Amino acid sequence: MIHVCSLAALPATVEATGARHILTVMGNVSRVTRPASVPEANHMLISMDDITAPADGFVVPSDSHVERALTFVRNWDRAAPLVIHCYAGISRSTASAFMTACALNPNRDESDIARNIRAASPTASPNRLIVTLADRILGRDGRMVRALDLIGPGDMSVEGRPFRIDIE
Repeated sequence: MIHVCSLAALPATVEATGARHILTVMGNVSRVTRPASVPEANHMLISMDDITAPADGFVVPSDSHVERALTFVRNWDRAAPLVIHCYAGISRSTASAFMTACALNPNRDESDIARNIRAASPTASPNRLIVTLADRILGRDGRMVRALDLIGPGDMSVEGRPFRIDIE
């Protein structure tokens, strides 16, 4: 099971879910304090900004970011939940949850996964560049990107509410 949240909701989400793995995808990862219940080896920090094109002073999501995240989630033993978070719990984290569900279920329909994310979170707005990179790396032939178009943008919000998606 994957749980998605904001940085502010991270401690409560980890405690409530019993998660033992965390994927952090946000710009300033030094702001993150790993909950003591999660071993350091089970916490992947990936520093990238929530942008879709290069911009001065910002870190654009790249193939290496996506590949590091995919390696981490593929090594998750699924004995306890995984929490994926970014700063607001709206864009980078939802894109990372989407690519995780796709990577761990190579035969599952991308539109079905995207619709499940939308049903779980009306504010989810997966970062299009992260999804585009993951789509290519996972060999999904544009289906992940088309699934984003299907669900459309999320409701505007400053911070998303924590939510979960079943990966199977």
